[in-house]
Amino acid sequence: MATRRPARPPARKSSRPTTLRRGSSALRLRVGFVFIAMVLSLFAARLVQLQGVDPGQYAAMAAAEGEISVVLPAERGDIVDRNGQPLADSIDGLMVVADPSLTAQDAPQMAAFLSRRLEVDYFTTLKRLRMPDSRFQYVARQVPAAHARDVIDAAKAKGFVGLYTRDDPVRVYPAGTTGANVIGFLGTPKKDGSARPSAGLELAFNRHLSGHDGEARYQVSPSGSQIPLGDNTVDPARDGQRLTMTLDRDLQWYCQQVLADAVRNARGDSGTIVVGDSRTGEILCLADFPTYDAARPDLSEKSLYASRALSDAYEPGSVQKALTMAGLIDAGKVTSGTRFEVPSVLLRQDRPISDYFEHGTLRLTLAGILAKSSNIGTVMAADEFDRGELRSYLTDFGLGSRTGVGLGGESPGILPDGSLWTSQTGDRIAFGQSLSVNALQMWAAVNTLANGGERVDPSLVQGVATLADGTEVGSDVAQRRRVVSEDAARQTAEMMERVIDPEAGVAPGAAVPGYRVAGKTGTAQRVVDGVYDGSFTVSFAGFAPADDPRFTAYVVVHNPRNGGGGGSVGGPAFSKVMGYTLRRYAVPPTGAPPSRLPVEW
Repeated sequence: MATRRPARPPARKSSRPTTLRRGSSALRLRVGFVFIAMVLSLFAARLVQLQGVDPGQYAAMAAAEGEISVVLPAERGDIVDRNGQPLADSIDGLMVVADPSLTAQDAPQMAAFLSRRLEVDYFTTLKRLRMPDSRFQYVARQVPAAHARDVIDAAKAKGFVGLYTRDDPVRVYPAGTTGANVIGFLGTPKKDGSARPSAGLELAFNRHLSGHDGEARYQVSPSGSQIPLGDNTVDPARDGQRLTMTLDRDLQWYCQQVLADAVRNARGDSGTIVVGDSRTGEILCLADFPTYDAARPDLSEKSLYASRALSDAYEPGSVQKALTMAGLIDAGKVTSGTRFEVPSVLLRQDRPISDYFEHGTLRLTLAGILAKSSNIGTVMAADEFDRGELRSYLTDFGLGSRTGVGLGGESPGILPDGSLWTSQTGDRIAFGQSLSVNALQMWAAVNTLANGGERVDPSLVQGVATLADGTEVGSDVAQRRRVVSEDAARQTAEMMERVIDPEAGVAPGAAVPGYRVAGKTGTAQRVVDGVYDGSFTVSFAGFAPADDPRFTAYVVVHNPRNGGGGGSVGGPAFSKVMGYTLRRYAVPPTGAPPSRLPVEW
């Protein structure tokens, strides 16, 4: 029989706290709550930083993420002649740009390809194709549109990605060498690839012509595509202003051909022709030789870029005598008929003064002195001036001061001041030595006689335009001032007519058939490195019709080696350009008989 086990007594509750076992659900909940609280605290701190501490910086960083900034090029203002014919123009072009996030992988191969096709530097292009953290880099600016598209198509055919085109007008010079020394060109690109004005009007009036580039900013996707509803902003470009010149493109071309022939035939170094409206001072032609092609300036020496008509300073020689005579007549010292006994040699202070031709004692009127271009007679007449009077007249004629037409690099010439104006210096200045001028400056001085004794500033710009320093120039702001009386200018013009007379003067080759012409020859020793080197500058200045002037022209040839002077070298060139100008502008002859002022007594 089984024995029954006694029942176990009930257990008593422990008085110690209950201990949670690892892995229990309560422990997991508590740890989870703590973790969530920590994460939320971090988010809260970050939110305070973004919205309270520096919201602008972080908003900008967010906006820049996936954003591209593109220049919207302004179209450069055209440069046109007085008739609207283009001298510098802007045509459709494209810029080639790259997205370095897409081009970096094939950068070496792409750089080699682009350097060949676009003539850009390989290493510069390679650097741009690999530019870190960039979505937009220039490869080439102002590429003709057809060529740019061909390059992009060829790149795609090679499997290259990340190259694009955008509008970028191209500067062209349809006139080529015509007016190049005045117009200038756009040269070496700046860092952003845009062209840099390098010479002439392009440089001097860059502020007027260039306008202001705009900018477009837009967001792109990782693939480089513009996000249609992204944050896109556009600051439009403001195009440059047109610059209308006083130049006549066809006359400019003709003058350049005549000048080139004159310099070559004389075996000279260089030359200049200036033609302008006698009444307004507007310059119709400012020709230099040698010159260059503004469309390909890289093919010529940099020394050819400036206009020699403004930058070259030289002694004017006997053209100066016309100014001396006009001053004497205006001052009431002489008239065109005043008589002089001109010896074969004039002994003055440190050295004798002689004429270019041998002669005994001559009995010449003032008109005869000018017609024969006598240095001796001019000095004798200039003795009538009071001290400082000749210099005062020459200053009023504009010598010793820049014309201020707006082109850079203009020489003011040299007109000695009172402390350097000795009696010997005054003698030489009276007939055109011991001072220097530039061609445009001397044109304006002679034109004063054509304009009835009133000097008018020469102009290259029609209307008004503003230089970089804020100076306004142009025909609308040209200044006028009276230098000599109308009677003095008229008498001088009549004396200058005798220079062309084959019976009395030294320059019959300057005559223009059918027209009365007033003119003056010039032959002067050249100063090279501070000393006379034995070479000469020859010139001819004049205006027509002499009794009612419409145009003034000035021809200069430096260092002719054929033995010619101002009459034989400059005279025929003057005749051609003056005849062409009178016919082009349909100026009829006055029909009056030419001056017959007596040259001898």
